[in-house]
Amino acid sequence: MSVDRRNADRFALQVMIGLCLIWGVQQVMIKWAAADIAPVMQAAGRSGISALLVGLLICWKGGWEQVGNTWRGGLLAGALFGLEFFFIAEGLQLTTAAHMSVFLYTAPIFTALGVHFLLASERLRPLQWLGILLAFIGIAIAFAGGVSWDNLDHRMLLGDALGVLAGACWGATTVVVRASRLSEAPVTLTLFYQLIVGFLGLLLIALFSGQISHVSLTPVAVASVLFQGLVVSFFSYLIWFWLLRRYLAANLAVFSFMTPLFGVTFGVLLLGEPLSVNFVIGAVLVLLGITFVSAEQWVRRRLRKALGQG
Repeated sequence: MSVDRRNADRFALQVMIGLCLIWGVQQVMIKWAAADIAPVMQAAGRSGISALLVGLLICWKGGWEQVGNTWRGGLLAGALFGLEFFFIAEGLQLTTAAHMSVFLYTAPIFTALGVHFLLASERLRPLQWLGILLAFIGIAIAFAGGVSWDNLDHRMLLGDALGVLAGACWGATTVVVRASRLSEAPVTLTLFYQLIVGFLGLLLIALFSGQISHVSLTPVAVASVLFQGLVVSFFSYLIWFWLLRRYLAANLAVFSFMTPLFGVTFGVLLLGEPLSVNFVIGAVLVLLGITFVSAEQWVRRRLRKALGQG
């Protein structure tokens, strides 16, 4: 039976603020614990913990019967998910958590481009194309924040680029889910594919790169992995999917853009990360562009209201 989705209310806003706080602090936690446990191992640990919990949830709720016709898409989505967190882990060793928070959330741009070419029902409209242009201009300006002829920070630029690649992988994962049989599978099964394949892939990367031995079970390391595995990858994702079944996605998308803002704020306050003027300007353009792409109908209604056309 279909569920009528409604406009976001005060309750949805309060829940979204909580979720965005959780997602925003995630990159800060990874970087904070990096001295004790390699970011790749953190990503593997969180995925393994969450995969176990989601697997148990599927055993309780059901969903394994659809593995037969969804496993191909599941493997691809899982591989992209693992690659996303590999880029995040490696990027955070080169750039700031604030930068990573913004560049990772370019994902909706890549999703929109992917579904535009694969799904005839989701062609981009003019306002969305404008959003994509604004986002890429913002990325270019933000990149320039680490560039000067006297002091070219190659490490930060590479880390920023890995952040954009992580966003592209996240966007591609969404495209795979939307364009394959995973779109009809239970949310828990789709999430399980991503977590278990990501866990195995990241563990292999850590093994062959020698980072598997970079693990010291300090309170900071344990807290980081447990927070990511229990709170971020399991609890918050399930709450997010629950919201998507009850509220209009465009409304929630607008609220979700608080995440990189929280990420930048936590990076500055908790890690003492510096911000350049170029990065701030670029980040604003990126967020504006993402808003135009992900919440085009909501933006269009607001523009019409502002112009007195409805």
